[in-house]
Amino acid sequence: MKENKLKVIINKPANEIFTFTLNPKNTPLWIEAITKEEVNESPTKLGTIYRNANKKNDWSQYSVTSFEKNKLFVFTSENNNYHCKYTLRPIDRNITELEYYEWVDKGRLNDPFTLKILEKLKTVLEKF
Repeated sequence: MKENKLKVIINKPANEIFTFTLNPKNTPLWIEAITKEEVNESPTKLGTIYRNANKKNDWSQYSVTSFEKNKLFVFTSENNNYHCKYTLRPIDRNITELEYYEWVDKGRLNDPFTLKILEKLKTVLEKF
């Protein structure tokens, strides 16, 4: 598989989802494979660098290569092969569709996101 697209409806405004997903402290709350995430600057903007560690303490680095506040952002891996895009589409004031789209330019996706991961994000966010 070279690409993966998932959607989930979250009962929160787009700006809250946007802020939550970009906060590195929140990532381990909804992505079990990530135990720690760091960012080189705040607030996030085009060019911001994110680093995260998995359960084996292997670190990966991504940069923000597209950014529209409260609408979308794209992370691109250090080798520029892997990309993931978060797109937020308000349905009404307090309901937002989140589309998660990931792809690779060469090869196959390793460990693609699942709907279960996005459902966990939905659950965590709706409790806040």
